[in-house]
Amino acid sequence: MEREGRAVGAASGELVTIGEFARLSRLSAKALRRYDELGLLRPALVDPVNGYRYYDPAQVEGARLVAWLRRIGMPLSRIGRIVALDAGAAAVEIRAYWARVEAETAARRDLAMYLVDHLSAEDRAMSRIPGSTGNTDGTGSTGNAGSTGNAGGTGNAGGTGRTGSSGGAEGMGSRGGRGRSGSGVPGGPGVLGGPMEVPLAIRCAALTDTGAVRTANQDAAFAGPRLLAVADGFGEGGAEASAAAIEALKPAAWGGGDGALSAADLLNALEDTADSASRAVRDAVAPCADPDGSGTTLTAMLWTGSRLGLVHIGDSRAYLLRGGELFRITHDHSLVQSMIDDGSLSREEAASHPGPALLLKALVGKARSAAVAVACRPDVRLQEVLAGDRYLLCSDGLSAVVDEAELRAAVIAAEAPEEAVRRLVGLAHEAGGPDNVACVVADVVVAAEEEQPRGR
Repeated sequence: MEREGRAVGAASGELVTIGEFARLSRLSAKALRRYDELGLLRPALVDPVNGYRYYDPAQVEGARLVAWLRRIGMPLSRIGRIVALDAGAAAVEIRAYWARVEAETAARRDLAMYLVDHLSAEDRAMSRIPGSTGNTDGTGSTGNAGSTGNAGGTGNAGGTGRTGSSGGAEGMGSRGGRGRSGSGVPGGPGVLGGPMEVPLAIRCAALTDTGAVRTANQDAAFAGPRLLAVADGFGEGGAEASAAAIEALKPAAWGGGDGALSAADLLNALEDTADSASRAVRDAVAPCADPDGSGTTLTAMLWTGSRLGLVHIGDSRAYLLRGGELFRITHDHSLVQSMIDDGSLSREEAASHPGPALLLKALVGKARSAAVAVACRPDVRLQEVLAGDRYLLCSDGLSAVVDEAELRAAVIAAEAPEEAVRRLVGLAHEAGGPDNVACVVADVVVAAEEEQPRGR
C-alpha cells in the first residue's frame, strides 16, 4: 500500500510518502514521525483510513532546517518558534541563540580558569608547608580588572520618575585592603591575594534621570558602603524589577559584613546574591498583566571588606578609569555585541545599527527550567582593586548615546563623584536624552586620604 502511494505521489509530482520524503530530506522516518508529534513538521496529508503520512516536496527545506537546528543543540521548543518565522526573522533568532550559547561557554571557561588558578595556587602554597594537609585561603582568578575598595564617601541621589528608581550613598569609614594583581592590564587575568596591604576607602555618588523623552523612569542606581549598582528595567514592571534587583543585593540581604571572605567564599556569595536578585525580580513583576515581558539589566559591584566582586547581566556597563585610560570591564549580553564578537558588525557600524536593542540575557519575570535558569545566570567575577581607580557604572541611556571618548573626558574632568554623575547625565541630555539614565561613579582612595579633596 505504501509502495502504491509512493508511486502515485511521484507520478503526480505532488505528495510523497514518508519513506520518499525521508530520502529527500535525509531524515529518518522515525525522526519525521517525532517532529509530527511535536508539531514541528506536519505532513501535508494523513490518510484517514490507514494513517499513512504524505508530504509535499516543498517541505524539504523546512525539514532540513529542523535537522540543522537540532545539530547545533537547539531545544525543540525553540525550533518550533523559529520554523514558524520568515527567513529574516528566523536568522535573527538563530543568531541570538548561538550568541547566548557562546556567552554561556565563555562564562564556563572563565569559571574553569578560575578553578585551575585557585587550585594551582593552593597546591603551590601547600607544597611550601612540609606536612601540611590544610587548605589555603584567599587566592582567586579575576576575569577582568575591577573596582572598588571600601568605605564610603558621600552619595548623591537623583532622578525623577516612578517609584523604584533609587540613588544614594552613605558615609562610611570601614577599612579595607589592597589586592594583588596578576596582570598589569585592566581586564586581564589576575590573582587576588589575602588581606590587603593598604587600607582603602571609596568616595561614591549615584544619580538617575528620566531623560528628555520618556515620561517614567525605570532605571535605578545605588552607591553605598558595600554596594555600587545600576539596573535598567523594561516592560510593564520595569521600575519594580530594577528596584527589586538592587534591593536584593544590599548587604542586609546578602550578609556582607566586615569579615574578609576567601575568593571561593566570595564567588559563592556572588552566585547566591545573583540567584536572590533573579527571584526578587520574578516576585516584583508577578502582579503585572504580562510578567514574562518585564525585567531588568543589572551591573553591580559588591565589597566585603577585603575583596570585590562583580555581578553583571544585560547591557548596562561598568568602566574603569586607570592611568588616564578608560576601560570597559563588562561585556554586553546583546545581539549587537554578539555580531561585533563574530566579526559581522564593526564597532562603528554597531553605533548606528537600526535593529532593536535585543538582550540575550537579563533578569526577567518568566520562570525557567532549572537548566535554562543556570544558563541565564548573571556573570560573576572577582576584581582587583587599586588606589587611584575611578569606576563608572551606567545604563545604556548613557553608553548608547555618548561615545567612550566623551565619557572618558567627563570622568577625568570631574573633581569628585558627585560632579562626575551630574556631568554624565548632562551629556546624555545634550545627546537628546532618548532614554532613562542611571550612573554611579566611585573613587578608590587610601583610607587616610579619604577626607582630602581629590584632583584628577
